Amino acid sequence: MKYKFNSLILDVDGTLWDSTGIVASAWTRAIWDCGNIRINVTPDMLKNLFGKTMTVIADLLLPEVEEKKRYEIMEWCCRYEHEALEKDECNICYPNVIETIKELSKRLPVFIVSNCQSGYIELFLKKTNLKEYITDFECFGNTGKSKGENIKLIIERNHLENPVYVGDTTGDKESAAYGGIPFIYAAYGFGNVEGADYTINDFKELLINP
Repeated sequence: MKYKFNSLILDVDGTLWDSTGIVASAWTRAIWDCGNIRINVTPDMLKNLFGKTMTVIADLLLPEVEEKKRYEIMEWCCRYEHEALEKDECNICYPNVIETIKELSKRLPVFIVSNCQSGYIELFLKKTNLKEYITDFECFGNTGKSKGENIKLIIERNHLENPVYVGDTTGDKESAAYGGIPFIYAAYGFGNVEGADYTINDFKELLINP
C-alpha cells in the first residue's frame, strides 16, 4: 500500500468475524419469546443490517411494531445474542485475523470502532483472546454516537496522526470519510463497496504496510 498508516482502526462484523449464523438464531428466538412475533431472521438478512446502529436495525427489522416496543425487543435480541455467542465454541473469525492482529500490534496501535451494542466488542476480545492487543475501542452502545463520530473520538483521545479504518460496507467507507481518514475495504465481508482507498481480499494483507 502506498499509504503508510501508523495506527489501525477496525470494524468487527464482516471484517473480523462472521457471527450472523449464531446471531440470526438468537434473534429469532428473542423476537418470538419477547415480542410474540413469528419472524425467521436469517444470516443474509443480518449481513444487510449489520454495520447500522441498533436502533436503525430495529426500525428496519420490525417496522410494524410500535417504536418503544421494537427497541425493547432489540434489547432482548442483544441479550440472547450475547449468551449464544458466549456459549458457542466455534471459531467464527475470518482467516488470519487473530494472527495478523497480534503481529500488527507489535508495529502499531490497533483500535476497534463498531456500531454494536455495549459489551459486544468486549465479548469479541474475550472469545478471541485479543484484549491485550487492542489499545482502545468504542461503539454506538457506549456513546450513542454514529460510527463516524466514534472514529473521531478514538482519533482525538488517542492523539492519532495517520490512522486508517478497515471495514466491509459502504457505511464503513462513509464513516471513515466523516472521520477524515482513508478507508480499506475488506472485500471478503458483507458489503459491496466502490471507491475505497484500498482493498484487501485477506486480512493478512494489512501486514504489507510497514
